[in-house]
Amino acid sequence: MADLSSEYAFDKDLTERLRDLQTPIKPYWERWTAPHLIALMAVFVALFWLLTNVPNRFVDPNAAHITVVLGTLGIWRFGWWFTHAVRAMIYARFKWPEMRRQADALWDAGWRPKRLHIQMTTYYEEPSITKRVIGSILGQIRRERIPTTLYIGTGSSYDETIIREFVETYAQDIPDDLAELVFVRQNQPGKRMAIGLILRAICRTAANPDDMVIFMDGDALYGGDVLKKTLSMFAYDPELQALTTDEEVICYGPTWIAKWLDMRFAQRRLAMQSHAMSNRVLTLTGRMSVFRAQHILDPKFIRTIEADHLNHWLWGRFRFLSGDDKSTWYRLLSVGAKMTYVPDATVYTIEVIKENGLLRMIQNFRRWSGNMLRNGSRAIALGPRRMPFFIWWCVVDQRLAMWTMMVSPILAVLGSMIAPGYFWNCLIWVLFSRVVLCLFLIGYSRRADMTWPFILYLNQVINASVKIYMIFHLSKQKWSNRGNQSSGEGTGLVERLRNGFAKFQLVTAVSGFLTLLMIYIGLIEMPF
Repeated sequence: MADLSSEYAFDKDLTERLRDLQTPIKPYWERWTAPHLIALMAVFVALFWLLTNVPNRFVDPNAAHITVVLGTLGIWRFGWWFTHAVRAMIYARFKWPEMRRQADALWDAGWRPKRLHIQMTTYYEEPSITKRVIGSILGQIRRERIPTTLYIGTGSSYDETIIREFVETYAQDIPDDLAELVFVRQNQPGKRMAIGLILRAICRTAANPDDMVIFMDGDALYGGDVLKKTLSMFAYDPELQALTTDEEVICYGPTWIAKWLDMRFAQRRLAMQSHAMSNRVLTLTGRMSVFRAQHILDPKFIRTIEADHLNHWLWGRFRFLSGDDKSTWYRLLSVGAKMTYVPDATVYTIEVIKENGLLRMIQNFRRWSGNMLRNGSRAIALGPRRMPFFIWWCVVDQRLAMWTMMVSPILAVLGSMIAPGYFWNCLIWVLFSRVVLCLFLIGYSRRADMTWPFILYLNQVINASVKIYMIFHLSKQKWSNRGNQSSGEGTGLVERLRNGFAKFQLVTAVSGFLTLLMIYIGLIEMPF
């Protein structure tokens, strides 16, 4: 890990990592190093040995009904997963190349947006990261010659000083009429308020509805030709209202966290390409998304960012702390806006993890899952007529998957009580299936990694568990960024009663879930 106390050492290490990530991606089998190929062969040998030496309890008469359930769920879950894989392949190989060709032709012919507005929020970011991010933006503005206003939402003079000094030193050759820098100091806490202030500032400039607006974070570093590759899509498709880009992660933290994030971004690429086949995405990622200004100029859109909330029968009316990207997505989804994913425009996300890796992983799951559940319920309520059916069902499936994911590990344990050794058969299936899934995911990564099958299963179990907890605690929010904000942690009598009832609901739902499974497999007899 780089020495974060030394800006020079950190910047040097960041340069090396970026250089590695910006090299061309190797063909599939060239991504495998000798150790990982050996590990892959070892896993298959182990699986073969287990299959030939462990008795097959799947066909045990006492456990056949369990196998039917697991087999049915397996066909459904993996059939759904492979549906995404096929759609992603069609998008990458057939639909996207033609989109890119036509968009590039329009760009090369001279099309440019009248003006570009970039809104970026930053909060006590590492100086090296801030300088890299600003440098990547200015470099592309200088090359593409797009009139741009860069709005920086800050919470103090700390980030402003770093940015101002960098711009004064390295952007002297960029004329004022080409690039303008505007600082917007927020007067209320939270990233949402910072974004809202910026959007209101854009409105005051009488921005043209055909202008482009980029939403980005202060740790999102542009890859090559991001502006050209994203903005040209709006020239290609006049009906397109928003898009999001590919992401790569540069992680400063535990090695296993870096591997987990690499795997998650590979999953993201596959899913995004599948969703884009239906001209929608499931999130307009806050790291980097582009919108037509006509939506940004809408006061309802701005107010959604600033004060998005949910009216809940138990928790009452509560605001969302994070998840501004989900709010923008929901707003555009509700008006039938067309969205897409640009797989060849890459933004590099720089994650600096100083706390406990497992706690950070769970905290991220709580934030991501909470944002998904809070907005997913609203999206489902819109119905399949307001969006392509496939996208609507993807949102529904997210709600179902958190429960179906927990069926297999629970039945594996309970099944061993009526068919000793059943657990080991399930373990063989889990290992085999995750290896197969990861062989596909490696196609969306820069390198092979045989730790992924184990990380993938851990990711799925923890994610499902956190979602089950969060569905009963939707108001609980904690975000370590931007002042370590939290919500839903009140100590008053009403709040304690709400928390107590939420825990009662959680225990009742989980107990009912376990009871039904035990009744099904025969461990508990019905009283009638």
